[in-house]
Amino acid sequence: MVEINSKIPEGPVAEKWTNYKAHQKLVNPANKRKLDIIVVGTGLAGASAASTLAEMGFNILNFCIQDSPRRAHSIAAQGGINAAKNYQNDGDSVYRLFYDTVKGGDYRAREANVYRLAEVSANIIDQCVAQGVPFAREYGGLLANRSFGGAQVSRTFYAKGQTGQQLLLGAYSSLNRQIKAGKVKSFNRYEMHDIVMIDGRARGIIAKNLVTGKFERFAAHAVVLATGGYGNTYFLSTNAMGCNCSAAIAAYRKGAYMANPSYVQIHPTCIPVHGDKQSKLTLMSESLRNDGRIWVPKNIEDAKKLQRGEIKGSDIPEENRDYYLERRYPAFGNLVPRDVASRAAKERCDKGYGVNNTGLAVFLDFSEAINRLGIDVVRQRYGNLFDMYEEITDVNPGEFAKEINGVKYYNPMMIFPAIHYTMGGLWVDYELQTSVKGLFAIGECNFSDHGANRLGASALMQGLADGYFVLPYTIQNYLSDQITVPRFNPDSKEFMDAQAKCEADQKALMDIRGKRSVDSIHKELGHIMWEYVGMGRTKESLELALKKLKDLRKEFETNLFIPGKIDEGMNIELDKAFHLKDFIIMGELIASDALSRNESCGGHFREEYQTEEGEAKRDDENFFYVGCWNYQGNDEKAPELIKEPLTYEAIKVQTRNYKS
Repeated sequence: MVEINSKIPEGPVAEKWTNYKAHQKLVNPANKRKLDIIVVGTGLAGASAASTLAEMGFNILNFCIQDSPRRAHSIAAQGGINAAKNYQNDGDSVYRLFYDTVKGGDYRAREANVYRLAEVSANIIDQCVAQGVPFAREYGGLLANRSFGGAQVSRTFYAKGQTGQQLLLGAYSSLNRQIKAGKVKSFNRYEMHDIVMIDGRARGIIAKNLVTGKFERFAAHAVVLATGGYGNTYFLSTNAMGCNCSAAIAAYRKGAYMANPSYVQIHPTCIPVHGDKQSKLTLMSESLRNDGRIWVPKNIEDAKKLQRGEIKGSDIPEENRDYYLERRYPAFGNLVPRDVASRAAKERCDKGYGVNNTGLAVFLDFSEAINRLGIDVVRQRYGNLFDMYEEITDVNPGEFAKEINGVKYYNPMMIFPAIHYTMGGLWVDYELQTSVKGLFAIGECNFSDHGANRLGASALMQGLADGYFVLPYTIQNYLSDQITVPRFNPDSKEFMDAQAKCEADQKALMDIRGKRSVDSIHKELGHIMWEYVGMGRTKESLELALKKLKDLRKEFETNLFIPGKIDEGMNIELDKAFHLKDFIIMGELIASDALSRNESCGGHFREEYQTEEGEAKRDDENFFYVGCWNYQGNDEKAPELIKEPLTYEAIKVQTRNYKS
């Protein structure tokens, strides 16, 4: 049996990180110049890590798939970033952020990691303010903040427009400074295809030049993956289409464990299905739930009329509206965590109360807020989101619609849950190192500090915490005894063999010469995942999903068609085929993990395991662990499940309650 060493320091949870830093090994400034680190990815985690490590003196090779450093995935966030600054003096603290995060993740995260995240969160705000990030400010000049789902305090700091984008600009200012100083070599339009191992350690990567289509070799003393999550397995997104799981799967094939892959997050405030497309747009920020009230009709007849297009939401008066989140969860109301809000929406729609032509939508209504605050205040808070919603749906949520019995009603938005973020990912220890020596994973790429469900605005917190304030310490512990290790030759046999394998894999895909496009197979994969491995899962649906996924893999291997030739430069369809091959493997991992976990927790909802009130029913006795999947040498073999037990010292594990 494989033993897992998470390297969690001894001592009380509030002292672990301080004690770790006090006793960690260091690399002196002169020796840092002798060490090279590859950082793959330039989102919040990758950019912050690359710039910080370079500022410390390490030599950084930084890779991104775009033409300049930028994010690819959910860091397109609009809503904000969490931090325990307690600016509102409303009772927040490091412990409260720690507790809310652990509770929000349904007690399926490591205590030590989460406490560290909460502890360094305040530093992130100071760092970003120093970089010039234009956080919203109150009249007196203090930073403004608000609340997100799963919390009863205002700890979410935000910038007008896209908070994630503003935070990225701050990180990029630091990154570009280091590029100019020559400490970061930026490789734009490159994608990692494989990790090169020498004597059991990660010592470099094979990356494809996305302009020429040729593979190239890069060596370093350590490799850091900051390549985001695997949410596009579901193929439901109209943005972030470049984000894929190929780097993580390459690491998995090299012996890095994939942990908790079944923990995928459903975001409640997404654009509903339109036609045969599912538009999951992160622009629908959770911040809307601060003032928007979520409802469906009380009367099934009204729901049917809405579905037939005979009436609009503004035609239904207040007394005939069911504000079901406020009804079910009075203490938190619209600000329950994402998994709870999403399942509640599904429950109403499953009962026939959905409000669009498909029956798969609920209303998000700002009438009460507009009447209370005035349209100017509401537009100041959410105007960019209103504009984008109108751009897509041709409905203006801030437009007066009707007055009934003296009450003014405005056009509501329509929302429905969709896949957003993935809490599973590459297993890492306390030092953010995978089970492969010298290979680190940060941000959404690792199995995270969120447990089975992520609280809104915490992705940005984790990405920046890992990059700015955790990895720069922990990677030194690894590199301290690598100072005398000479630089590796990218022309060595290990590198040449790895490149040859990438080229052979590429040729094999081109030689299939079937009849189906990459997108058609990916779309089929998305439907399998959404229908059988989505918001509600059962033993039967998961077994069926695994059968369908196996059949789909055979279809991919025998009937894929990629136009063009290898030697004609960059072939985008070939690149997408590489990603799809890995997405199918990822789909099987998600379904296998979900099937093995006979309980419900957070974003993993097995319909057989729920309370009488329809809430997630955990089994702490049998499933209080991190599920780590170990690759067995080829894609056909079922991976081995290894369990890392969770140990709680600071928090009493109990049933989640958002009602009182």
